Amino acid sequence: MKKLIFLEGLAGLQDLGLFALRGLTGAFLVWGVWDNIADPARMTEFVEFMRHFKFPAPELMAPLSVWFQFACGVLFILGLFTRWAGLLMAFNFIVGFLMVHLADDFRAQFPALMLIAVSFYLATAGGGRFALDRLFR
Repeated sequence: MKKLIFLEGLAGLQDLGLFALRGLTGAFLVWGVWDNIADPARMTEFVEFMRHFKFPAPELMAPLSVWFQFACGVLFILGLFTRWAGLLMAFNFIVGFLMVHLADDFRAQFPALMLIAVSFYLATAGGGRFALDRLFR
């Protein structure tokens, strides 16, 4: 009865859940920055966005953030260097949150906070069983 109440059987699917979380988050990151990579005008818009929010060196920081998000998104999808990618993205989104969303209401903050939380979770949990990280252990 206890196993049914607490759904203990689902614990065996943790790695599948982690795989889905990695894949969806990685795909979202890649999709979210692809326009900045493919279209120089979109990158220029992002530079101006960062300038508006008083980021230091927006001409450097915008492409750096975009390429880190793209690379870490691919790493999340593959489950390769997952902990490093998670740390980099947690840091990236903490900076973005503090610079852009700190004064927003909770509803507006939520997507950025979720990206921080998911990135931190992936940094601590690693890639799981269905990850290329596992091949190197």
